[in-house]
Parts: sequence; C-alpha cells; structure tokens
Amino acid sequence: MAELTETEIREEVRERYAAAARAMSAEEHGGEGCGCGPACCAPEELTADADGNEVFGAALYDGAEVDGAPETAVAASLGCGVPTAVADLHEGETVLDLGAGAGADVLIAARRVGPSGRAIGVDMTEEMLTLARANAAAAGVANAEFVLGYLEELPLADASVDVVISNCVINLAGDKERVLREAARVLRPGGRLAVSDVIAGEGMDAATRADLAQWTGCIAGALTRAEFERALGAAGFTGVEIRETHRVHEHAVSAIIRAQRPG
Repeated sequence: MAELTETEIREEVRERYAAAARAMSAEEHGGEGCGCGPACCAPEELTADADGNEVFGAALYDGAEVDGAPETAVAASLGCGVPTAVADLHEGETVLDLGAGAGADVLIAARRVGPSGRAIGVDMTEEMLTLARANAAAAGVANAEFVLGYLEELPLADASVDVVISNCVINLAGDKERVLREAARVLRPGGRLAVSDVIAGEGMDAATRADLAQWTGCIAGALTRAEFERALGAAGFTGVEIRETHRVHEHAVSAIIRAQRPG
C-alpha cells in the first residue's frame, strides 16, 4: 500500500465503484435495472462486513425519511449512514454531496430544500453519474444536478453552498486533508458540514492498512478520530462533533461528523 501513489489509489477506487455501477445497471440485469431490490443492486461485497452483517448501503435507510429518492437510488446506496438525517436542511439552501454515487442523498436533499433550493452531487465515476441522473429523472426532481469532478478539486466557486454532505466517501480519497479544505472553500461563511464516514480505531494493524481491498472497501483509508479532528481544524472548521453510530469492521466504526465554517 505504501508504494501506491495518490493517482493509483484514485484509479483503484474509481474502477471498483465503476464496476459496482455497471453491475447495478440495466445492461447487466437483463434490462431490469435495480428493480429486484438491494440484494442485486449493491453488491454484497461492498455492503456487508466479514460476518455478513449489512453495515453499508440501503439497510441503513430503514426508518429514515427518504422522500424524493426512488427505491432504485436507495437500493444502490453504498454509504455508511444517512447524512441528510442530521444535516438539518432548510428551504432554499444549496447542498453539495461529495461522492454522490447513485444519487440517493442528493435527491433526498433536493426535496428538503424545495424548488427554491438546489442539490449538487459531485462524483469522479461516470458510471455512477449515469445512474444518478437516471434516478433523478425517474423521481421527477428538477433541482438536482450531478457533476463530474474530484473531491480534491471541486468544480464549484468559493462560498457557493450552504451545506456539504457526504456518505462514506472522504475515507476513499488519497488526500483527505485537501478534500476538507475544498469543502471549507466552497462553503459560505456560517455554512456547515454533515457527513457520514468511517473512523479508524487507533489500533488498526499495518496489514489492514496495507490491504488494497480494505482501502477500496472504506476501511484502510479511514482517519482516526484524532486525525479527523485535526484535519477539520486545519481546514478552518469549528464546532467539530463526531458521533459513532455502528461498527463496520473489527478496527473501524461508522460515524456522523459535523462541523461549521465560521461566519
């Protein structure tokens, strides 16, 4: 793992999630897309832990408010939480989702902020963006858009959004500190960050850290709580709150991370 460059990490991640998107597409389901539900939408290797427990994906949305996102979008989720449940979204706000995937969280956010608001999803995987746009069209959501781009180089203007959300994607970035700096850059003064992500235990072993499959599976690249707090502070965020939700690996947990850009 130490020999891989940031570019190589990015390409490994892109290919794994592009493959997941292809597996969830109509072409590989006999024209039926994800209509058969979560079991055939999101591959189990990306949603279950070593014991077969569903710790990522659609199962986490049970009981959550998902108005605006069609079943196919939720079924295709590969996240570790439901960031829209804790983002406290309001009418008229502009929301940015880092690593939008198949679009579930963007579409939920778009409904929450209403016609006067806007929800933007950025993803580096064309195949995922294709799924997301199809899901938005199926849901009839007009105030959502999906943009190709890297989280380390967000294709948005400074101080252009009110809220940044993300669902288990920051850990996949090769330069997480730069991702958080970019999130702070595009937030308006007083804007807020509300993301779900994986937090590594202080005792994560070197073998896990060096396992590329564990990296693309959202484990090996995760920051520890202390590292996340330091990175958020260095990016200029204040009011940092990290709340663990459930275990996703022997050495890692899912958590809700919230912070604010000073006004």
